Amino acid sequence: MGRINRDQLNEIKSRGKGIIDIRLGKTLVDGEKHLMIGGGTACHASRSEPVRDAIKKEIKKRGLSQRCKVIETGNDSFATLAPVMVIYPEGVYYVHLTPDDVDDIVSQHLIDGKLVERLLYKDATDNDKPIPRMMDIPYFSNQTLITLRNLTLIDPENIDDAIYRDAYQGAAKALIDITTEEIINQVKISGIRGRGGAGFPTGMKWQFAAQAEGDIKYVLCNADEGDPGAFMDRSVLEADPHAVLEGMIIAAKAINAHQGYIYCRAEYPLAIKRLTIAIEQARRYGLLGKDILGSGFDFDLEIYQGAGAFVCGEETALMISIEGKRGMPRPRPPFPAQEGLWKKPTVLNNVETLANIPQIILNGGQWYAAIGTERSKGTKVFALAGKVINSGLVEVPMGMPLKNIVYDIGGGIPENKQLKAVQIGGPSGGCIPSDLLDTVTDYEAITGTGAIMGSGGMVVMDEDNCMVDIARFFMEFCQEESCGKCTPCREGTKRMLEIVTKITEGRGEIDDIATLEELADMVKDSSLCGLGQTAPNPVLSTIRHFRDEYEAHIKDKRCPAHVCKALITYIIVEEKCPGCGKCKRVCPVEAITGEKKVVHKIDPEKCIKCGACIASCKFDAIEVV
Repeated sequence: MGRINRDQLNEIKSRGKGIIDIRLGKTLVDGEKHLMIGGGTACHASRSEPVRDAIKKEIKKRGLSQRCKVIETGNDSFATLAPVMVIYPEGVYYVHLTPDDVDDIVSQHLIDGKLVERLLYKDATDNDKPIPRMMDIPYFSNQTLITLRNLTLIDPENIDDAIYRDAYQGAAKALIDITTEEIINQVKISGIRGRGGAGFPTGMKWQFAAQAEGDIKYVLCNADEGDPGAFMDRSVLEADPHAVLEGMIIAAKAINAHQGYIYCRAEYPLAIKRLTIAIEQARRYGLLGKDILGSGFDFDLEIYQGAGAFVCGEETALMISIEGKRGMPRPRPPFPAQEGLWKKPTVLNNVETLANIPQIILNGGQWYAAIGTERSKGTKVFALAGKVINSGLVEVPMGMPLKNIVYDIGGGIPENKQLKAVQIGGPSGGCIPSDLLDTVTDYEAITGTGAIMGSGGMVVMDEDNCMVDIARFFMEFCQEESCGKCTPCREGTKRMLEIVTKITEGRGEIDDIATLEELADMVKDSSLCGLGQTAPNPVLSTIRHFRDEYEAHIKDKRCPAHVCKALITYIIVEEKCPGCGKCKRVCPVEAITGEKKVVHKIDPEKCIKCGACIASCKFDAIEVV
């Protein structure tokens, strides 16, 4: 099919009703089954492709191709279980698949109609009870899906699949049924704030750009996701790229822009591949280009690949990079809504923000505003990672307490260890201690703890994490990623890193804490862009909530978590050591001595504290003090 109008768009959607009913478990069509296998980056890394190929081959061999469709989706969000597959209409969820499992799935499930119980998800919080259906698993059932609404339901490389799930219906409404003023009004009513980190009201940003003078304007998508532990935008682009394209079309109509760019880092090859396919398909249907859906409105876009500079996540640096210059921020004002890309009025939103826009326009701003808190509306996607049983993407209503995310969705801390902190907001975010875990996911509430909402990275830390070392890690990242344009960030972050490093090496002095706080205030107040203005947050938040750990490192020359190598010593407990010699054999520097069946000893001068001996000892005879 070539260029389509609105009636043809609705015809495609209608044609897919039965397909989507199967995937939603609403109907059976002559026993037809859809096998949706996760196919995002995390899935491919877990070798989902050989599983996909094996099951396609087996289905064809058994003559089941007419009623069993194998479809590769994006990530299913539950990263630790990949490769995974959902079989619809039952919604049965199989995990940790290998090609060797294919015969059982085809023979037992597809032919005999029996579950393959050994491949089902087991709930660690309920005595490993198997849970067959995906949406009955607490990890999924405790989420509210808007951004991730097409989770496991569509083929990201098939535009018809997206249209079956209402893709471009919001764009049709914005282009044909309502005015540009009403588009902006609905976005303002929704209360959605930028999901890229700053949390600026999206509708207000659009209004500023719409009111700016000029015939040439631009719409940009920020997909330069560089936070350690963050993979929200990548997953959305891999699983549902048309939602982002549609959001950009609506934004373009709202401000009367006719050209857009998606700034995506080159380290996301699968996201770029699927975006490229989606753009080509949208152009073929006339959903990009001239006279979209017969509305008379023109809009097209292209992908610009970034080189991985973290600072290019900042809006002005991103625009300068697209212009072909070195990505460095510029002073504001003028703000991009008045003078952005090539000094033209520009709207920049991140992937998650744009993916929400079609649903807001289609369902109305009030529908979206009914979710969340008074100041933070809708849902938020977090990349849950670190010391938590269930890691992956989670989408929750704004206002959900952190403890609910960590325990109800994340399943709690492995090995029954104590939660120490949740680091939220990326490298320039902050650490929220366990006694503040009732803090809700609200922009102002999170800021009140010394952290920031950021783009949605959420790293869980347990008793084995040293908070001073964590501050050093994130400070090192921010210092390395500083573009160097302004002195406060370039020199201030360097000096802060030197001091924190000195503390972790046992050379700290008590006045260093006050010096860090003074430097942090200077860097925050006088840096040019958001990177420098938030870079001190990891240090400030850990000093605020974990000052005792800093003091232990400085006063007692001790790392309570036994992480900082300069402040720990490996010893062998005589009562536990049988003299088996295994630790001696694995030591890379020959720091362990002792005859067989005689208690061994570790030479602290030679020991490099690599941990190989502890990993090899079956008797728990080696301790860190």
